[in-house]
Amino acid sequence: MREDRPDARAWPRPQRLFVRVNGTGQDVDVVPETPLLYVLRNDFALNGPKYGCGLGQCGACTVLLDGAAVRSCVLPVKATIGRDVRTLEGLPALWQSSTQGDDAIAAAIDAPMAGVDTEVDGDAGIDPARLHPVQRAFIEEQAAQCGYCLNGMICSTVSLLSRSPDPDDAEIRSALRFNLCRCGCHVEVMRAVKRAAVYLKQAAR
Repeated sequence: MREDRPDARAWPRPQRLFVRVNGTGQDVDVVPETPLLYVLRNDFALNGPKYGCGLGQCGACTVLLDGAAVRSCVLPVKATIGRDVRTLEGLPALWQSSTQGDDAIAAAIDAPMAGVDTEVDGDAGIDPARLHPVQRAFIEEQAAQCGYCLNGMICSTVSLLSRSPDPDDAEIRSALRFNLCRCGCHVEVMRAVKRAAVYLKQAAR
């Protein structure tokens, strides 16, 4: 007896969609319901956002959509059409465009915080001037152990500080409550967010 099989004509078919990521648009042939995370990693070769749970619950896949933190593992790519997607890799360019190469702002960010070691390891090939202040703050506070959650923590922090430049502890915890760190770096993450807030306030003067 022949086994009944689904009609292949009813399967979702790829469509050509124009997706804008990190300031650059690209046509991709994809099923519109495909999670954005797969498109970012497979079509744009952006590995900042990570696959963690696939349910939008751990935050490893977080990206910015028009400045708001969203879970790319459950967001269909069709929902991003006509909108701006920003990943971890695009944060330095976002910062540079906002400061427009202002030397005074760069100097403010480079000014050391009282009693805090702001040295970034040059052996890692990291140029602090090319980083978003939130990225730099997380590196300086060593706010990661395995690093898998780091993408989501940083993107969520960028979103938080864009709407609340001077958050208190409760605001920080609320903003990051869906970003899970299994290594237990929560204290360092809190310090990194506060340091990033200081950097951004210095730059705004």
